[in-house]
Amino acid sequence: MQYLDNIVFFLCLVAGIGLFVKSLREIYRNIRLGKPVSRTDHKGERWKTMARVALGQSKMVKRPVAGILHIFVYVGFVIINLELIEIFIDGIFGTHRFLENVLGSAGYRFFTATLEVLAFLVVLAVVVFFIRRNIIHIRRLNMKELFGWPKHDANWILVIEFFLMMAFFNMNSADAILQQRGIFHHAGSFPISQISFIPLFGWLNFGDGFLIFIERFAWWFHILGVLFFMNYLYYSKHLHILLAFPNTWFAHLEKKGELDNLESVTREVKLMMDPNADPYAAVPEADINAATEKFGANDIFDLNQIQLLNAYTCTECGRCTAVCPANITGKKLSPRKIMMDTRDRIEEVGRIINKNGKFVDDGKKLLDDHIQREELRACTTCNACVEACPVLISPLSIIMDLRRFMIMEESSAPQEWNLMMTNIENNGAPWQYNQADRLNWAME
Repeated sequence: MQYLDNIVFFLCLVAGIGLFVKSLREIYRNIRLGKPVSRTDHKGERWKTMARVALGQSKMVKRPVAGILHIFVYVGFVIINLELIEIFIDGIFGTHRFLENVLGSAGYRFFTATLEVLAFLVVLAVVVFFIRRNIIHIRRLNMKELFGWPKHDANWILVIEFFLMMAFFNMNSADAILQQRGIFHHAGSFPISQISFIPLFGWLNFGDGFLIFIERFAWWFHILGVLFFMNYLYYSKHLHILLAFPNTWFAHLEKKGELDNLESVTREVKLMMDPNADPYAAVPEADINAATEKFGANDIFDLNQIQLLNAYTCTECGRCTAVCPANITGKKLSPRKIMMDTRDRIEEVGRIINKNGKFVDDGKKLLDDHIQREELRACTTCNACVEACPVLISPLSIIMDLRRFMIMEESSAPQEWNLMMTNIENNGAPWQYNQADRLNWAME
């Protein structure tokens, strides 16, 4: 019975990490359902981009209030969880505040004081975020695509983070009083607890036994809460905590206005423009395969793996939708919803694979069953959504691939679009006049 706590802790740790690894393997498998794409060029620039955007949060501060508060949560939560090292060691070996032996008395006091200040900033930030989302009702955080689970998910994360920090303060406060009473050895400095929970516990005159219960309960609550949070990420928009790093590393580095060309179309145009090409020459096998490929995409299998990674990385912050001119003018398009719908379809396919061991056609597609054509046709391809995303996601790339399928595979386009494309083909301009008149505007 002496080592029961250590055994239970170890089993919880193994179960939590095991489930987390299982979730990561499923995400990796689902992302690989997309087409392979090479994004390993310019490695130096990619590492700099990841360090600047994912680690340095450079794009978050373009909206200063939300950006600074997010940095509080991001830095605070990451550094506070460095204490997990100590919790793991204490939990497995039955020690108490092990890191004091490593850092020394003065170093450990600085360490614990820093954690307390950061924990306070996390609490401050999540409270403000909760107020902005549920009381002030910031427009981009209360749009129709967030009704239901997405809104509850965002609030649950804030609540979980709040209570994890409260457990941290309760643990430190009870520990500090027990240190004063000589039950625990003196270790650490707790400036925030010193002006909050420690005076409260002293005023309530808790006995030693109850304080030990509070300290142990808060300790277990904190570690079990972290393990729960870690496994909850799979079902949450907060998966970006992990995926923002690979997503920014594999980001599209070319100019945002430069769209990807279809290789099959590029080969065909080059052949047509080559005066030395033999029209009767045997077509290479690679060109035959390219020519039989589907133009664009109507399901996740036609998208590339980076686009599927984008969908999993989406934070649902709505910065893309907030700057989308189509959405602002009342049209159905919401770039955030495009990413959310793509992720929903990936998960739908993933559940089928989990059930059957392989994908069995369910009669559904990303196009029409999740994303409507009216949404896609509203896009102006202005790239505002791509520019606004704090983790370099490109909703536009998915919109363009779905539109390519609609137009090039199904010839599905509004009459005005077809007229414009015919004019470009015949007249070299969107308007219906003779090519010889194209430069008449310059005469004026």
